Amino acid sequence: MKKGDEASVLENVGDNLRRLRRDTGMSQTTLAERSGVSRRTIINLEAGEANISLSGLDRLATALDTTFVSLVAAPSATPTAIDAVAWRGRTAESIATLLGSAPASREAQLWSWSLAAGDRYDAEPDADGWHEMILVISGQLLIQFENNELVLNPGDHSTYSSAQPYAYANPGKSTTRFARAVIS
Repeated sequence: MKKGDEASVLENVGDNLRRLRRDTGMSQTTLAERSGVSRRTIINLEAGEANISLSGLDRLATALDTTFVSLVAAPSATPTAIDAVAWRGRTAESIATLLGSAPASREAQLWSWSLAAGDRYDAEPDADGWHEMILVISGQLLIQFENNELVLNPGDHSTYSSAQPYAYANPGKSTTRFARAVIS
């Protein structure tokens, strides 16, 4: 897929969510109770009219006993070529694209991220057992945790548990690009 031709995750979430929920025989109310995502949000997602955080999608996938990738990928996508935009920042330069996924004890995902100067992404903690691996390609990336922060420059990398609050920020004056692997 050429750059710029990536599908939007939300184009697939509604159909996948409805299909997976019905396949399990689960009502929207039960899914809301099990996932901690409001029934109203689930209704709106299934109608293609809502946005949701990446961690909210994780909680829905867990409640449906499926993977994040199964929930967000186009039915025709292969795990090695998902190429779906899952997050956009305030400007066109800030974007996260789920590139692919590989088997792990639960799941592994490879992402391509970019953050415009001054932009940030605030993540909610993942479940225990999830980790991230970051490799900065260009620019500078600030990763903020509850009690510390890391500054990564091109070629720098870090691995950490994502079962904690954290944020990505671009403190520089140019776009930051980095690769992100999520593993459980």
